[in-house]
Amino acid sequence: MPHVVTDNCRLCLFTDCVEHCPVQCFHADGERSYIDPDVCIDCGACIPACPVQAIHEAFEPDEERELLDLNKERSRALPVILAKRSPLPSAAGRQAELGF
Repeated sequence: MPHVVTDNCRLCLFTDCVEHCPVQCFHADGERSYIDPDVCIDCGACIPACPVQAIHEAFEPDEERELLDLNKERSRALPVILAKRSPLPSAAGRQAELGF
């Protein structure tokens, strides 16, 4: 199953995950990142790199369909992230709010 970026990424945009992705499947807008499920090879290398645990493997297609569709749709509309970027100014506060 492809991996997906969850709402935990919203207002953080930590991109540590990008450095661990062997296939460049991450895309981003001004608030969060997305994984292209058609490019993701399900290696899982990105999961431990995320400081807010925003990346999950989609286990239940019925429950994860909306999240998978969002990642697919947005990744198609946005450029690939090729290198780690600075997180958003709101990232530290959001990280604390999430309890990480």
